[in-house]
Amino acid sequence: MKPSIEKIKKNIYRSKGKDVKVVCRGSRNKKEVYDGKIDELYNYIFTIKSYDNSTKSFSYCDVLTKTVV
Repeated sequence: MKPSIEKIKKNIYRSKGKDVKVVCRGSRNKKEVYDGKIDELYNYIFTIKSYDNSTKSFSYCDVLTKTVV
């Protein structure tokens, strides 16, 4: 069964405030890793507040297409 945007939103909503590790897959096999907590949830994006107090935003589609794991 394929994941849907709604299932992804529910899973991320359940993880709000918890420690997470986000891996972003970029071009040419580059990876960026962020450790932090899920800070805010919006209709189309969610934000991660990392431990160095920077905020990064990601879309639910990024999770669906596995650009963000």
